Amino acid sequence: MENNKQRPELKKQLSPTHVWAIAFGCIIGWGSFINPGKKFLPNSGVAGTAIAMVLGALVMVIIACSYAYMVPKYPEAGGEFTFTKKCFGKTAAYLCGWFLVAAYLTNVPMNSTAIGLIVDGIDGSADILKFGFHYSIAGFEVYFGEMIFAMLILILFGILNIIGVEKAGFVQTILAILLAVSAFTLCLAGIFSAKAKGVNMQPVWGFDKASAIAAGATTENITDFAHTGTKGILSAILATFAIAPWAYVGFDTIPQAAEEFRFSYKKVMGIMVVAIAFGCFVYTSNNTVAAAALANWPDRVMAGDWVLLIAAEELLGTFGKVLVGVGVSCAVLSGIMGFYLASSRLMFSMSRDGFLPEVFGKIDEKYHTPKNAMIFCMIVSLSGPILGREALGWFVDMSAIGASIGYFFTCAATLVTLKRDGDGTPFLKGMAVTGVCFSLAFMVLQLIPIPGLSGVHFGKESYMMLIVWIVLGVIFYLKERKNFLNK
Repeated sequence: MENNKQRPELKKQLSPTHVWAIAFGCIIGWGSFINPGKKFLPNSGVAGTAIAMVLGALVMVIIACSYAYMVPKYPEAGGEFTFTKKCFGKTAAYLCGWFLVAAYLTNVPMNSTAIGLIVDGIDGSADILKFGFHYSIAGFEVYFGEMIFAMLILILFGILNIIGVEKAGFVQTILAILLAVSAFTLCLAGIFSAKAKGVNMQPVWGFDKASAIAAGATTENITDFAHTGTKGILSAILATFAIAPWAYVGFDTIPQAAEEFRFSYKKVMGIMVVAIAFGCFVYTSNNTVAAAALANWPDRVMAGDWVLLIAAEELLGTFGKVLVGVGVSCAVLSGIMGFYLASSRLMFSMSRDGFLPEVFGKIDEKYHTPKNAMIFCMIVSLSGPILGREALGWFVDMSAIGASIGYFFTCAATLVTLKRDGDGTPFLKGMAVTGVCFSLAFMVLQLIPIPGLSGVHFGKESYMMLIVWIVLGVIFYLKERKNFLNK
C-alpha cells in the first residue's frame, strides 16, 4: 500500500473540448494536405481514396468501441499499454507499448518536416528559409534555415507541453478549430466554383506513377497507365486502406490522457466518433478538391508539385493559398502538440511501471507534467528536420504498424475483460472480434507483399527502420526486464 501511495499521478486538467482537439489534431496532420499529390491521387485516385477513407473510418469506429469500454476500466496514462498489461501480462505490454511509442513519436518529426514545405509553398520564389549549408537525403535538399525553423517550433511546443497540459489543451483547441474551418471553406469552394469539374477527376482510381514517369506520360495519355479492372481497382483501394491506421492514428491518443480527464468517461466514445468523422471528411475533401480543380493534376503529381496548394490558388486566388497555409500549419502544429502529449504520457506510464528507465516517470513538481519524458520526445523529434521530407513515407509505415498493434491488443484485451467481468453485450463482443480481425489484416497488408497489389506493403527503407526499432526494443527489454517483471 505504501508503494501505491507514492506512485506518481498526473493532475486532472483536460475538458472534453481539449480531448477532442487533441484527437482531431493528431488524426489530421501534414498528410491530409500534402499526400493528395504525393500518395492518394496516384495510388488510389479520387474514388479509391474516398472509399478507403470511409471504410477506414468505419473500422476505426468499430475499434473505438473497445477503447470506450476499456478506458473506464483502467483510467490511467498509458492507454493500450495499460490494457495489455492488465490482461496479457508485462511482456506483452512491453511489446505493445514499444510499438505504440513508434506510432506516436514518429508522427512528431514527421509533422515537423512539413514546416519547411509550408513556408516554401506560401512564399513563392522568395525561398526565405533556403539559406545556409544544405545537403541531400533520398534526393531531397535539406537547408539549414528550414532545419532551424522547424527545430525552434519543436522546442517551443515541447516547452508548452511541459509548462501545463491545460495551456497546451487551450492552444490545441484553437488550432483544431482553425483547421476545421479551413478545410470546410476549401470544400465549399470546390462545391460552388465553376472551375472545379467532375471530368477533371479522371483517372478516378489513380495510375501507375512510376511507369507513367518512366514512359514520359502526360495528362493526355495518362489513362494508358490508369488502374483498371477488378485487380487494379482493388489495389487502388487497398493502397490507401492499408495505411488507415496511420491516417486515423490520433483517436487512440485519448486513453493516453485518461488520467487527466476532468469529465465523465462515458463521453469517450462520442469524442472519438466525432474526431474520426472530422478526420474522414478532411482527408476525403482535400483529395477530391485537389483533383476537381486541376485538369492537369496527373502532370502536377508526376512533377512533384504541391497539388492541393495549386488547386486552392486556382479556385480562390491568393486567399486559397493562404487558406491552405493556415490549414496545414494548424494541422502540423496540432499534430506536434497532440503526439507530444501522447508519447510523453505513454513513456511516463511505462516508466512508472518499471518498463523504461525511472527518469521518464518523474513528474515536474511545479507543472505536474512528465517533464523528463517530454524532453526525451523533443530530442528524438529533432531528427525530423535533419532527415528531410523524403523520409516522411518511412515514418508513415512505422506509425501504421505501431497503431495496428495497439488496436489489436486493445480489442483482444476487451474480449478478455468482457469474459472476466461479464458486463458487456453481444454487440460489443462482436465489435471487439471484428476489431481484432481488421487489426491483423492491417498488419498483413503492411508487412507481407501480396502479388498483384502494388503500393500496399512497406518499402525497403521502412523494413530497415522496423528492424532497427525491434533491435532497440530488445535491447531495452533485456536491460529493464528485471525492473518491470519484479515490480
